[in-house]
Amino acid sequence: MIALNYLYFLIITMLLLQYLQRRSRKVKHPLLQSEILTFSGPEMFWTLLFSTGLLALSAPAGLDLMALRLLTLEIFCLLCLSYAKGKPAFPLPVICYIIFMLWLGVGCFYSPAPAFGVRVMLKYLYPLVVCLAASAVVRRPEVMLKAALGARTVALAAWLITFTFVEHMLFPGVFWYSTARAINYISICMFSLAVYFYLGRERKNLLYAILFILPCILWVFRTSIMGTAAGLMVFSLFRYKIKAVPVIALIAVLGIACVFYVPAVKQKMFKDDTVTLTDFVNGRVNQDNIESNARFAMWEYFEERFYKDKEIQGSGTGAAQHHFYNNFLFGGLKVLHSDIVQMKCDNGLVALWMYYSSVTLMITHAFVIFRRSNIRWIKICAITAGSSMAGVAVTMYSDNVVNYSMCTLSYPFGFYGMTLGLLKAGKKGLLA
Repeated sequence: MIALNYLYFLIITMLLLQYLQRRSRKVKHPLLQSEILTFSGPEMFWTLLFSTGLLALSAPAGLDLMALRLLTLEIFCLLCLSYAKGKPAFPLPVICYIIFMLWLGVGCFYSPAPAFGVRVMLKYLYPLVVCLAASAVVRRPEVMLKAALGARTVALAAWLITFTFVEHMLFPGVFWYSTARAINYISICMFSLAVYFYLGRERKNLLYAILFILPCILWVFRTSIMGTAAGLMVFSLFRYKIKAVPVIALIAVLGIACVFYVPAVKQKMFKDDTVTLTDFVNGRVNQDNIESNARFAMWEYFEERFYKDKEIQGSGTGAAQHHFYNNFLFGGLKVLHSDIVQMKCDNGLVALWMYYSSVTLMITHAFVIFRRSNIRWIKICAITAGSSMAGVAVTMYSDNVVNYSMCTLSYPFGFYGMTLGLLKAGKKGLLA
């Protein structure tokens, strides 16, 4: 059954290539099913690309189909820049990210395994090319909605398939792993909330937001719970500014309550079930009480070998991953479960500061755009981009978010790119 993923890969790849070269196609309006729109080839390309990011299409050993899919999509995104009528946007956050990518390139020259360095760079490259493609293609709200609603539909399908327990029988390897899926749901949740507040307050959109919060709690993914809470806090800050403080406090209280009063979360969080909320309030909870599943020991091991005495530049792009693949460590793990620690080990504090400067600037820029614009389509994109970027960036503390960049980081970056594209259209008076 999993061999069908080769067929799915070929179908999606051929459609994307066909759309890039096609002049136009008739599609249904994303909100008014009776209305027919004409999308250009690049607009169709973007819609399909953004809608299908949650499809991993993994395959049996012998060919890393996910890596091939990632490389193919990156090439297509770069080709899209030449086919799109608009030009890509290069605001300060994007420029900062490009400088970060250049630093990763420099890291390949002193890396013990440049080939692994290139692999790492490709994972970081994907969100950037997605952002640039979106900023060049998206000039109409219908395109943004078609792509984002398509992504939500695929996310909902994955949600339903997971909770009906037929995935392994009927769809093995089609969707990304549950950890990656939960991080993807942060962006879809933020988009659903944005549509609820700025597109008619339909209850179904609020329901979607709640549905996409549930998996991280039901699956007891602590990292995703933390990321979802951060996303909701930033969403509140965008919408209410200083008035968001009570909402942010409420979210924080609910998050803490979830840790101490949901049995499955508490059991996974702490080594000892006797830890209480009172202990936390009184400062008696520390790293020794937390069940890290050997994460702390693993991070210490890698920082000792690849970061210590190399704090500025690290040991070279791909060094940590190369060490994993050449040694049997921590029960055979192949990933560090912290993009932040891996960034420090590979490229030092320079990379860490560059990356999070880009992320912070992106969130800030989205906030400024959101507050200054009176166009609801731009507001929807900007608040989704800023809040989802905050949530996903937080999950990088203890998960392999960059490894799943096709379905995690690409969504905040994609929404940010669409914000930039719609902003250009708004300045030209093309939006209402």
